[in-house]
Amino acid sequence: MSLKLKIDFYKDVAKMARLYPKWQRKNVFKDYLELYDTKGLTIEEYRDFEFERQDEAFRRSFLGLNEQRYYLDLLNPKKYYILSRNKYVAHRVLENVGVRMPELYAYYSPEGYVPFSNEVVSDCAALAALLNRKQVSSCVVKATEGAHGDHVTVVNDIEYTDGDCNLVLYDGDKTSLSSILGKEPLLFESVVKQTTQMAAFNQQSVNTIRIMTVLMPDGQAHVIAAWFKLGHKGSCVDNAGNGGNIDGCVDVTTGEMKYAVQFDGFRKVKEVERHPDSNIQINGVRIEGWETVKSQVIAFQQAFPFCKAAGWDIAITDDGPVVIEVNDMWDRTGQLFTRHGWRDDIRDCYMKWESTGVDYIMSRDCNALNMKRLKKVIENEWR
Repeated sequence: MSLKLKIDFYKDVAKMARLYPKWQRKNVFKDYLELYDTKGLTIEEYRDFEFERQDEAFRRSFLGLNEQRYYLDLLNPKKYYILSRNKYVAHRVLENVGVRMPELYAYYSPEGYVPFSNEVVSDCAALAALLNRKQVSSCVVKATEGAHGDHVTVVNDIEYTDGDCNLVLYDGDKTSLSSILGKEPLLFESVVKQTTQMAAFNQQSVNTIRIMTVLMPDGQAHVIAAWFKLGHKGSCVDNAGNGGNIDGCVDVTTGEMKYAVQFDGFRKVKEVERHPDSNIQINGVRIEGWETVKSQVIAFQQAFPFCKAAGWDIAITDDGPVVIEVNDMWDRTGQLFTRHGWRDDIRDCYMKWESTGVDYIMSRDCNALNMKRLKKVIENEWR
């Protein structure tokens, strides 16, 4: 690190420390530098995860972004990035190996018409005709590469018109199919019917369990962590990023829900015993059929070896777990809800695979040109 970068770095640390009370700033400054040195912790992680008050077990077990990226470069290599990140591709790959998914109605691809597919359409009239032909009266619409519940819409009712549709959304708002179509690809899926137990927390959202798994070289898979994600009144998604939703730990062994919090953003976490809208008890409640859910998700991981450390968003139905999506580069927020990190589990998985000598000959190298020079090349017009 150059002298200028060092100076800028210490300035940023000092700026972060000034966010704390005066009596705490010196300790925070020193504490962060030690964690940066030993764990590569970012300034944002120290602040967001409230490291100044965390116990030693959490501090030791937390897996930060910099270390996570190092492990996942091997466990979830870049060459397989698209298999989980693009929801349409992931849907077809997972469904092909027997993983239970919502029914796929249509894929809106504005890039162009695909003549050999009966589910890919590129204009509003064709999409409306396809949905009408399949007698779709409700659906979930999501961006193919969205995250954190962004760009997800639940449609409760559809009225078909000439070349278009009138849509009634989950909150009662009305719009047209043509108005939600744009330059981004979209996925149209069935609405998952969750169990009575899970639906009771919040009727408007599919309330899911994020289940973290690892796949070992011997073919065995393990669940290393789990937490619940419950929507709140007026929300059709359950993600923590959608402020006000309810999150907490699921005991991997027993399926018991605990440590429930209402998450309004980092450092805005309120402990709750019951769901604040439905008043349904959360802490101490065991998820029905947990052993079946856990064993089937383990089988899902074994069937998807492209990502050897995955975060599965699971909806629980009367027929078992349904995969809403699988994440190859998951965020770290779950460690806040489980009150324990997963560094040891991910690191152990990495070490075991690294010892096999596995190598991906088609891995994507970083561009040798820096952005300034690359931009100059791109902008150059040859005459």
